[in-house]
Amino acid sequence: MRQGARASLALAAPLAACAAIFAAAAAAERPAVRAVESVGFTVSDLDRSVRFFTEALDFEKQSEIELFGDAAERLHGVFALRARVARLRLGDETIELTQYLAPRGRPIPADAQSNDHTFQHVAIIVSDMERAYRRLREHRVRHVSPGPQTLPDWNPNAGGIKAFYFQDADGHALEILEFPGDKGAAKWHRETDRLFLGIDHTAIVVSDTERSLAFYRDALGLALAGESENYGIEQERLNGVFGARLRITAVRAVEGPGIEFLEYLAPSDGRPAPVDLRASDLAHWQTTLASPDLSAAEAILRRIRARFISPGRVKLNAAELDFGEGLMVRDPDGHALRLVAR
Repeated sequence: MRQGARASLALAAPLAACAAIFAAAAAAERPAVRAVESVGFTVSDLDRSVRFFTEALDFEKQSEIELFGDAAERLHGVFALRARVARLRLGDETIELTQYLAPRGRPIPADAQSNDHTFQHVAIIVSDMERAYRRLREHRVRHVSPGPQTLPDWNPNAGGIKAFYFQDADGHALEILEFPGDKGAAKWHRETDRLFLGIDHTAIVVSDTERSLAFYRDALGLALAGESENYGIEQERLNGVFGARLRITAVRAVEGPGIEFLEYLAPSDGRPAPVDLRASDLAHWQTTLASPDLSAAEAILRRIRARFISPGRVKLNAAELDFGEGLMVRDPDGHALRLVAR
């Protein structure tokens, strides 16, 4: 085969995939996703995690259920599961903590880094960074950053933001963040006596921003909300990654926290997500998206050949899970998404 023919064939697959994405989006009368409903992850000890989030970070526990049975197994892609699930709220936002009683999953690797493609965190907004940092020190959190970092003023999209990365007892990455007066949503600047205010976004490491935009924006209907390129010693210390240079892109649904893409332009040696990652593993995070038409959303995801965790839409006991039908897929970098009918 001639070189030109080989090049044409090499280009055909990605072009066909892009065409399918745009066709799927155009076919939908409304966005496949209307809200980012919650962010969750797997923990080893639910009682310990609930104590940490309620005592250290001022979340309020809303509910707890025990999950088991065929429908739960098919939705989450874990056979013979039994799990405790707690929902916690801070301000307007919700997180979901899940402890698998069976089967027990693998721990987060001890050498996990912020540029690995399994990385995900939630950014918790605070009204006073120094007070919040002192609170976290009192609870003996694991540092990722050496301390709070103030991003430099030369960066117009990030200058003045104060941030600090840390970990819970299982090694999940978390961030506290304080916006200066000219940045962030208006609700983060209201007068309040509260220290921890809510969740602005969940951040995920991606390998290709354009590919992630094609998935989240063009296929699922989230809107581009902001872009920045961050680098320098403050960013390196914040992420705990020497030489970090990031392309940061935010997308948002009509409701709920944003989803922020972190593409490491350097160093670009972050490890890809394991192909055998399961919801019972402690490295598992899931972002729950509310869909007004789950059947149409499934059709779009199949058209773009998304990797399904569940076999498709699964009907569940709405009295237990607060939704009657859902499905789970992975985005192009392996991050888990749970779409639920709303």
